[in-house]
Amino acid sequence: MSTTTLFADVRRPRARSTSVHRSRRLSLRRPERTIFVGTSAIVRRLMSEMAARPNLNYEIIGIVDDPPTATEALSSPYPRLGSLHQLAGILEATHPDRVIVGVTDRRGRLPVDELLEARVNGTAVEDALTAYERLTGKLAIEALTPGTLVAGDGFHASRTLRAAQRALGIVVAAAGLMLFAPLLALIALAIKTEESGPVLFRQTRLGPDGRPFDLLKFRTMYPAAQPTSEWAGDNVSRITPIGRWLRKMRLDELPQLINVLRGDMNLVGPRPHPVCNVELFLRHIPYYALRASVRPGLTGWAQVRYRYANNLEEETEKMRYDLYYIKHRSICLDLRILFATAAIVLSGCRSLTPAVDRAAPASVPSVRLENSPRDVSSSAVLGATGRRLSSRALPSADTGRLRNSPFRV
Repeated sequence: MSTTTLFADVRRPRARSTSVHRSRRLSLRRPERTIFVGTSAIVRRLMSEMAARPNLNYEIIGIVDDPPTATEALSSPYPRLGSLHQLAGILEATHPDRVIVGVTDRRGRLPVDELLEARVNGTAVEDALTAYERLTGKLAIEALTPGTLVAGDGFHASRTLRAAQRALGIVVAAAGLMLFAPLLALIALAIKTEESGPVLFRQTRLGPDGRPFDLLKFRTMYPAAQPTSEWAGDNVSRITPIGRWLRKMRLDELPQLINVLRGDMNLVGPRPHPVCNVELFLRHIPYYALRASVRPGLTGWAQVRYRYANNLEEETEKMRYDLYYIKHRSICLDLRILFATAAIVLSGCRSLTPAVDRAAPASVPSVRLENSPRDVSSSAVLGATGRRLSSRALPSADTGRLRNSPFRV
């Protein structure tokens, strides 16, 4: 029996798109008593998530691991219950509802027999990576391996799904342009009345299979006199009064319905990045090239679960959500994202998820990005066609800085 099979959660939801934990329905349910086996980095991250989000309704009983790894557990607020060879007695004494396994070196250390017996007797046994994905709606990039991506579940979209997503995009985009035509005209008039300059902002973004396209948005910033930072937080002073309102209500994105009709984008998918930033992201964000295998979207899982990224660490955090979407994408998940987007627009919030444990891996450096008008070839990233990753056609980013166009996205 494989490790993956052993740690498959017997209560896993049927639909992948609903595998994200939905607040555990606090109501009258008692907390789910949980034991962690191992003290790996993903275990510590998962315990932080549970502690910071009581609505998940978990009660952490303690940690089981061998010294010297167990010394890490001693620094945590949860007790060390014993060593791995004592697991059977610990389970008998504590009667947990769930055991989450995150042993770093499993060869010869993992108490397979005890875990299998616990599972047969009704205790949910789950791998820490699976639990992290289920509870947070994102993938732990630092713990992923190429083997997991190649041989694991997900990361596959049928032709039927791709056709359905495209059909949904065409119908909604066409209907949206007709429905919002008066609003689009009013916004364009307001932008023209407020400040001279173009109504629309155009920027070259990376599309499916690494193909560049011109993304359309309502202009929300004053023209820049010199190159400026790419991050939203560094450009607050340039936002126009009308632009501030448009950004808050996400109305500046409405012209991208044209991009959807053109086939540049879907309604839902990872947000397209400026082509000038791609090389830097390829260097510092693991598995970044996978984004090009999916048509970018007007909205996405990362957009409804996270805020605007203002540094490379936060961009990496958003990539965790993008990978989750790529792995689990479906029409049901798309509809869920669309309804969440509507709720965000109506409420004026930036996301529907509280800011909890959003730290990126320490290995990701803090880099200041600046935009560039230079282009990128379609072979720059790994697309759905399986082309080999190459950055030869990308603009140079040796200094970690890229020049900006006059208008900020």
